[in-house]
Amino acid sequence: MTESGFSHVSERDAAPTFRASWGASSAAGSVRTLNEDAYLARFPVFVVADGMGGHEAGELASAEAVAALGRLAGRTDVTARTVQECLEEAQDRVRAIPTSPGRDAGTTVSGVVAVNESGVPYWLVVNVGDSRTYRLADGVLEQVSVDHSEVQEMVDAGMLTVAEAARHPRRHVVTQALGAGDGFDPDFWLLPVEENDRMLLCTDGLTGELGDDAIAAILLAQPAPKAAADLLVEAALVAGGRDNVTVVVVDAHDVARTADEESTSPRGGRSQDNYPDVDDEDTVPRARHREQGEH
Repeated sequence: MTESGFSHVSERDAAPTFRASWGASSAAGSVRTLNEDAYLARFPVFVVADGMGGHEAGELASAEAVAALGRLAGRTDVTARTVQECLEEAQDRVRAIPTSPGRDAGTTVSGVVAVNESGVPYWLVVNVGDSRTYRLADGVLEQVSVDHSEVQEMVDAGMLTVAEAARHPRRHVVTQALGAGDGFDPDFWLLPVEENDRMLLCTDGLTGELGDDAIAAILLAQPAPKAAADLLVEAALVAGGRDNVTVVVVDAHDVARTADEESTSPRGGRSQDNYPDVDDEDTVPRARHREQGEH
């Protein structure tokens, strides 16, 4: 499944002042028959979601999250608060999904929403779980989001290297997900929209098969966002395709510039200003992983 789009927002609008183009691609993978991923790519909101819970629960969970965030599509007054409200609605929707005992539905969410702060266009980055948001700028690919996962906690504590984390048996255990556990605490960051920004949103079906260098090479080689998304999914399938894989690529052009732009630092912790308070390839919430006695 693929999709592409284009949007132009003028300075007369309350929304961010830049031109955006995007493309999306999603596949069940080479092993799985059901695609439990979902995505939303409609200005100003671009997100991916990786559902979990087994049977149809994961597919329903990711769809519910995307449906709740879909209320932002086409709006020119989106703020961090309205995004938080949509996530809270998504939490309720996912928790209402009927499941078999011990298989609660849940989903990751990661992506960007184009917002306006004092007339300046920003990417509002939002993340829950281990799907990822990257930014390609000046030829350099940087992971903006921070994984909510057990292996990321071990990397941060100095117990694992990044390379070791990629092979660790608990790499699919997430510490946060919509619908799973006692609650969720989404990460938010503001990044000024820069000319020729390329934002990459993806589920772990991509990053589980391709390293950052391989991902960057494809993004740099293919100027069209839809073609870039298609090629990334194809490369993940060729590399093994052991999980569902979903990719959204968003480009920014004709960005209105000001001298007062600031960004929050994702790797240094979450900014609080203006923000609301397995042995297979499945993503698994930590609470259920412990209940099942897996190590």
